[in-house]
Amino acid sequence: MTGQRAAADPTVRSFDAEIRSIDRTDVVLDHSYFYAESGGQPADRGTIAGISVEAVQEGEEGHVHTLSAPIDAAIGETVPCVIDAPFRTYCMRAHTASHALYGAGRRLLDDLGYGGFDIDAEKVRVDFVTPTKIDDSVLVELERLVNRVVWDSLSVSWEEVPVETAREMEEIAFNTKTEDGAMANGDTVRVVTIHGTGDGDDPWDVAACGGTHVANTNEIGPISVLSRSNPGEGMTRVEFAVGPVGIEQRKTVHQAAIDAAHAAETGITELPNAVDRLTTTQNELRAEVTALKSRLLKQHIRGFDPVGNGWAVGTVGGFDATDAGTVAKDVVGDEVPVVAVVGSASAPFVVIASTGSPGAGELVNDVTSEFGGGGGGSETFAQGGGLSGDLDAVVSFLTECAASHAHE
Repeated sequence: MTGQRAAADPTVRSFDAEIRSIDRTDVVLDHSYFYAESGGQPADRGTIAGISVEAVQEGEEGHVHTLSAPIDAAIGETVPCVIDAPFRTYCMRAHTASHALYGAGRRLLDDLGYGGFDIDAEKVRVDFVTPTKIDDSVLVELERLVNRVVWDSLSVSWEEVPVETAREMEEIAFNTKTEDGAMANGDTVRVVTIHGTGDGDDPWDVAACGGTHVANTNEIGPISVLSRSNPGEGMTRVEFAVGPVGIEQRKTVHQAAIDAAHAAETGITELPNAVDRLTTTQNELRAEVTALKSRLLKQHIRGFDPVGNGWAVGTVGGFDATDAGTVAKDVVGDEVPVVAVVGSASAPFVVIASTGSPGAGELVNDVTSEFGGGGGGSETFAQGGGLSGDLDAVVSFLTECAASHAHE
């Protein structure tokens, strides 16, 4: 028989087996219905002779069951084995759900390839290899299609097919990472099929797989897509939840939509339009505030007491170097040959706009030589940051520079 007993008969949750070997906490039985970790599906949980099974791996002599403590039994003795039913059921649902999702991907994505699969206690991931961009709309459609498959109650079956025959079947999805348990004896491959809605319909999905599955998609329950990411070039990872986690995810999303609709004083279905209106209003207000702040800053800088040959030197608060620099370049001119603004954002800064004599870059270099930090620029505009001195001290220094240049 190809694959594992658990995959061939996933409804078995308890059995008796004879101990074949014991190596400290590693136990091999004459047969086992525990699923050994393979192809992205985790090992079954449960007990052997009342001792917790912490891991199950495929070994040369059969399944190696790693127990939480040494077993109080001898080789040749028959012991009771109990599989954790809820976790086995979860893995069956999750694994079949991944096939249903891949089937949905076949219908939405171009040149689809299989990049990997994994089940953990909270979520399931499927890696799609496709040039198609899986944006929000595609993600929503994937979720809709896979939940429709659940609703349609499609039958699920598995069978042994000769390898060469399977390789010639275009509808079968092959992936080396998930074939570990599907081609155990090398002559046949275990093929899992999610059938169509009728006898003459094409199957929803066909894949080489050695995992455990439910017999009908209605056993999966609701599926909630959680996220997508890009683990590699040309690959999109979709993570989803089944069972309680999926239900809680839907509750959270639904409650968030209701709260957002109340806040926007609209209905849930009208939220996109409401958000568009609010975003437009927000952008208009942001632009208006920016314009008002720019006018205020310009008035403030124009109000600097002139020093030297009419230089405008002073401090600002609540504005960063970019804001100050933009206004300084607007204010500088024949009547105000140099504008030097000193301020503090994350660290003290100075921005200087000049008509060219003296050069702004030269002045910033003088400031950073005196107060530390760094910066630079051209003859007409420069800025420096990371100054260590008090703002008023920097202003005093620039005032002295203005006086010295006035006497040149």
